[in-house]
Amino acid sequence: MSDMEGLRANSSQFTLERKPFRILGGSIHYFRVPRAYWEDRLLKMKACGLNTLTTYVPWNLHEPERGTFNFQDQLDLKAFVTLAADMGLWVILRPGPYICAEWELGGLPSWLLQDKGMKLRTTYPGFVNAVSLYFDKLVSLIKPLMFEEGGPIIAVQVENEYGSYAKDDKYMPFIKNCLESRGIKELLLTSDNWEGLRYGGVEGVLKTINLQRLSFGAIHHLAEIQPQKPLMVMEYWSGWFDVWGEYHHVFHAEDMLAVVSEILERGVSINLYMFHGGTSFGFMNGAMDLGTYKPQVTSYDYDAPLSEAGDYTPKYQLLRNLFSQYHSEPLPEVPSPQERRAYDPVLIQQHLSLWDSLHFTDKPFRSDRPVNMENLPVNNNNGQSYGYTLYETTITCGESLNSGNNIRDRALVFVDKQYVGTLDYKTHELILPKGQGERTLSLLVENCGRVNYGKALDEQRKGILGDILLNHNPLRGFNIFCLDMKPGFVKRIMSSGSWKSDTEVPSLPGFFLARLHVDGRPKDTFIRLPGWGKGAVFVNGQNLGRHWFVGPQHFLYLPGPWLRSGENQIIVFEEQKVDDKIMFAENPEHGRTIDVYKLPFCTLL
Repeated sequence: MSDMEGLRANSSQFTLERKPFRILGGSIHYFRVPRAYWEDRLLKMKACGLNTLTTYVPWNLHEPERGTFNFQDQLDLKAFVTLAADMGLWVILRPGPYICAEWELGGLPSWLLQDKGMKLRTTYPGFVNAVSLYFDKLVSLIKPLMFEEGGPIIAVQVENEYGSYAKDDKYMPFIKNCLESRGIKELLLTSDNWEGLRYGGVEGVLKTINLQRLSFGAIHHLAEIQPQKPLMVMEYWSGWFDVWGEYHHVFHAEDMLAVVSEILERGVSINLYMFHGGTSFGFMNGAMDLGTYKPQVTSYDYDAPLSEAGDYTPKYQLLRNLFSQYHSEPLPEVPSPQERRAYDPVLIQQHLSLWDSLHFTDKPFRSDRPVNMENLPVNNNNGQSYGYTLYETTITCGESLNSGNNIRDRALVFVDKQYVGTLDYKTHELILPKGQGERTLSLLVENCGRVNYGKALDEQRKGILGDILLNHNPLRGFNIFCLDMKPGFVKRIMSSGSWKSDTEVPSLPGFFLARLHVDGRPKDTFIRLPGWGKGAVFVNGQNLGRHWFVGPQHFLYLPGPWLRSGENQIIVFEEQKVDDKIMFAENPEHGRTIDVYKLPFCTLL
């Protein structure tokens, strides 16, 4: 037990261990960085002159099914926080339960949406009960890591940007009580943008602000509403995230440095969001919907000081020089960069059609009407969270198929396994080819990522949400297949004898298998898929994430620790367009860029 006093906010300056303290923080999310690289990224943080790590905690990974918790391996929060402590870093924990973070449903588990009346981020009983059970487990794990117990956690954030949601004035006191009643005694913080500061506070909790530029007198505004308290920018946005179909966002290093310098000159504490973004591996990317649905890409490079693969950038060097001025001792040596390799291209050797892979899914659910993903009786009745769902029914005529905008988010439509078109938010109607007798209509629906920010969180059910009309008549009698492509499914298709050799014409959609032979110790690389269309990539059973020719992301980061010496299996799930090979690159190619400093959107947010 420590006799020392933890982080306090009793005057205009923080104190820690009863001495003046300025937070020089940076965000790294353990769940976005391969565990083998946690140490490397934290050493680079320390060498940049930062003294505090901040991380979110994603509820949807830690409780993937109701009452089933996972804090092991890649999700070992305790090990991550302990590693930070070993390096002399303090920790600010941001446990949510909502985290935003450009992460699927802002970190909330999709099984919450099985309840048709669910009101997320409120004191709705179904939400309160689920949060309480989760916090019972989470707080029991993190409490020994608190400063009071001799650990590195000096502050805990209450929820996240609630001022931008603000649907229930009893909710923030409830979350505060969830922490305090379970024994959390460290300093509590809230975090909001300029607009959200009006609504997001809670009694007895320090307010902090999120921003990218010092417009509207943001810091002055914070000081006015909270006099004689330390000032902190909890999220200084060092870059920005990307969405499919738009340009890669950049924030020029000199523009960023000018603002960070001014923040520090004013005596304000800062946390760089992100210091290192990493990757939203698998199907865990979020989406924006401020009037138009826009799913985010797999890469969470964020144009941060450390790149997606952990490389130093010009921002890193400039920040290191700046932060060094706030230390009396020289900064630690900068660790050596990771080696990378552009492996030789590998040829596709075998393929397996989507239709042949259905034997390896759970048996289909028979339903008269379409059922959304979350309410399918799969995954121990927790529903389907991510990936694709296949809906099949029998039709006897052609003509007009109308979705009534009930597709979430995108459906490939097939008649007797022949592709006839795509339905999505923009396209609600297709003309089906005419034919004789009974035919099978198939809709392969993809959850492209649940919205992580804004007022639409309660409306994030995926799959088919209502009637699909054929010639104005609702379709009935569906077989519904869950294709969440979890590791067990990938393992089953790998060991099946159903793969066909490359001499036969491949059927789309389908799975395409190549083998990469690695000599010696595996190194990081980037997968490139020019000539392919849209889908996902699996390496040795690990879901790297999505690929889509529309960009801006035209590569997938493949960490060396996820490869092995010798043979590696790479499977591409492809919806539309196939090439005969998989390429590799030493560095990512971001393509066309747009400067976020010139965008009004980031200011508004």
